[in-house]
Amino acid sequence: MASIDLFTQYPLHLDPTSKAISLSNTTTTPLPTPTSTITTELTHLNALHRSLISLDPPNIPPPPLPINPKRSAQITKLRDSANTAYRKSNHAEAARLYTYAIDMALGRPGWEPVTLARDELAGLYANRAQAWMSQRAWPEGLVDARCSVESKPVANVKAWWRGGRCLVEMGRWEEAKGFAEKGLEIEGRKEAAM
Repeated sequence: MASIDLFTQYPLHLDPTSKAISLSNTTTTPLPTPTSTITTELTHLNALHRSLISLDPPNIPPPPLPINPKRSAQITKLRDSANTAYRKSNHAEAARLYTYAIDMALGRPGWEPVTLARDELAGLYANRAQAWMSQRAWPEGLVDARCSVESKPVANVKAWWRGGRCLVEMGRWEEAKGFAEKGLEIEGRKEAAM
């Protein structure tokens, strides 16, 4: 059995026209791996290469699975229900529904685009921060505002403001100043003033 630290360089040949890789026939030294095993692996590699080349431009395979529209629809439905509860001043119910939506967004499979999950989570955390603030739950609001700006630091003025407001309400003035300054630095003073 070969050591994991052992490197074996095989005499390979690349056909310039077909770009197929084969084992060179000019070798006289015995190979540590049987020739049939190497040839089988090279056959599979060449078949994969031909199938990728035969794809329509831009010659890349499709993503493994598309985005699950049911999950996106359920997250949107939960967010809308939470927004309705918040508008009716049922802040505890709104926070609970935002929590369900956050859990569902966090449960997205790893192959789905991370930007989709980050955008969803940024909005959900910012909204839940507002629901916590309406209940005067300043630490919870601060945690959610920070999660929101971690998910999406740019174009997230509300989350920056909510985090600063929670810090002010807790009497943590220096932290609030630093949080607001960081938000202004990232967002820009013109965008934050709007």
